[in-house]
Amino acid sequence: MEELKHECGVAMIRLLKPLEYYQEKYGTWMYGLNKLYLLMEKQHNRGQEGAGLACVKLESNPGEEYMFRERALGPDAITEIFDAIQSGFKQYPPEKIKDVEYAKRSLPFAGEVFMGHLRYSTSGKSGISYVHPFLRRNNWRAKNLAICGNFNMTNVDEIFARITAVGQHPRKHSDTYIMLEQMGHRLDREVERIFQECVNEGLTGMDITHGIENRIDLANVLKTSSNIWDGGYVICGLTGSGESFAVRDPWGIRPAFWYMDDEVVVVASERPVIQTVFNVSAESVKELQPGQSVLVNKAGKMRLAQINKAKQVRKCSFERIYFSRGSDIDIYKERKMLGRNLVEPILKSIDYDIKNTVFSFIPNTAEVAFYGMLEGFDNYLNKLKIKKIEALGRNPNHEELDEILSMRIRSEKVAIKDIKLRTFIAEGNSRNDLAAHVYDVTYGSIVPGVDNLVIIDDSIVRGTTLRQSIIAILDRLNPKRIIIVSSSPQVRYPDYYGIDMSRMNEFIAFKAAIELLRDREMKDVIERAYNKAKAQEKLPGEQMVNYVKEIYAPFTNEEISEKIVEMLTPKNIRAKVEIVYQPLEGLHESCPDHTGDWYFSGDYPTAGGVKMVNKAFINYIEQMYQF
Repeated sequence: MEELKHECGVAMIRLLKPLEYYQEKYGTWMYGLNKLYLLMEKQHNRGQEGAGLACVKLESNPGEEYMFRERALGPDAITEIFDAIQSGFKQYPPEKIKDVEYAKRSLPFAGEVFMGHLRYSTSGKSGISYVHPFLRRNNWRAKNLAICGNFNMTNVDEIFARITAVGQHPRKHSDTYIMLEQMGHRLDREVERIFQECVNEGLTGMDITHGIENRIDLANVLKTSSNIWDGGYVICGLTGSGESFAVRDPWGIRPAFWYMDDEVVVVASERPVIQTVFNVSAESVKELQPGQSVLVNKAGKMRLAQINKAKQVRKCSFERIYFSRGSDIDIYKERKMLGRNLVEPILKSIDYDIKNTVFSFIPNTAEVAFYGMLEGFDNYLNKLKIKKIEALGRNPNHEELDEILSMRIRSEKVAIKDIKLRTFIAEGNSRNDLAAHVYDVTYGSIVPGVDNLVIIDDSIVRGTTLRQSIIAILDRLNPKRIIIVSSSPQVRYPDYYGIDMSRMNEFIAFKAAIELLRDREMKDVIERAYNKAKAQEKLPGEQMVNYVKEIYAPFTNEEISEKIVEMLTPKNIRAKVEIVYQPLEGLHESCPDHTGDWYFSGDYPTAGGVKMVNKAFINYIEQMYQF
């Protein structure tokens, strides 16, 4: 029900054949450009604040442009950047555009190496200057660098201090700019190292240039740059001489997949995107492993390199619950399992009254979990029917059998998101009134005063939409009970690896725990946790403990859920409201390979995450209590 902003999506294509090959086989030399467009559009779910792309030509002469970039802001940015590229072609006669030799020589974006990016900001910084790819220019082709990524670094200050200590001067104090300068510095050193090799071998002039471009090893650049990075990341890059790479964090927090055949090397944030765009099987698309990099040199030779030693792998579980496309074969199964695992707690909430319960879902991202939940209830009902039939003995009559066999799980499309209301035009109560009409209900879908209404959602983070609209709208149907079901556990802790939820006061579970401590006159728990967090403030992240856990420790999950219901239920609601959360064990059972559950457990995979959560807690307490 609440939109969570994800950091970004990436896409990269390296053509392995000359442009003439694609012109002959596919009817256009724009094959790579067209495929990049599809990869980006298919990942539109990952970023709607901006988009950009970069392209490199492998065949260019001195004085000819070889590196191109286009960026735009807003939800229609993908369309805008590709429209801008196509508009640029209009100044050329059609026969020139179809001429591959002319295109390679004269047309922008007629290249072989492409990189695209979709942006969601988690830093609060906006504007075209913050839209990826970022570009670092140099007179040497091999020293030109463009990067983009799906990442958030937790130790930007340390990286900044490291690179400024050697004399660099980044233009902005943001992780992307700092990483661009850091990697650019290491790229310069790599080029200079090879330059000296070439000189020592007696090479001169353009032979030195070709020697550098043919020998450059981006693995060296990545190893010497990324060894101090703390965070979740997938970073893609390309150089002016045609090398390209994608590298994943050693914890495997952020996702990346790659595919290669004799025509292309492709990298994207999601597997089914590559499957769809290139019409290939899931088995042929490989996952980039933690700490690993895909490297393609100027000649088109691809290799995998272990840049950083894999650490305790903590792949993001929220990717499986919410962010990634549900069309991935494994994610689809996992989301269905998340729904099936909720059957027993839901049965308890409805007092096992299947006959008088209607099941539905909000929003569309919860639809797959809804199907899994229905399958779970079908299995439960089948077992119940068998027991009832067995209890009838050997000679049941027709009416008794008909009554048992006619038992059904009732599912309805109860709530519909009608329009995207422009609530920003209103203030105060009028704004809330507008927000209350974002959803419509299907009148007549339940029996008033008799039926329970079970609504499954993928997550409940802030609870704003529940409080402002959903519960009140559902109550118009006059159900006996409203049970809101979350396919994820209680979201208790901030994220610092690329999801837009970084402040303690954003979490309804945290607010509920604080309220419970106040209600039960246990404010000393808050003060002790604050003092412990404050005492370790200057320690390295590796030595810190997540003391925010002590805020939740006195209470059961059920107690916090009950308090959340109390805080989110508007006055004058007639139905009894309950919230059922996925247990943490259910999440692990459903997504066994994605154990990154710090949002729910507080177990951060990196030292930077522990440091940041303590900082967020200290800030919250000092603002609320003026400690």
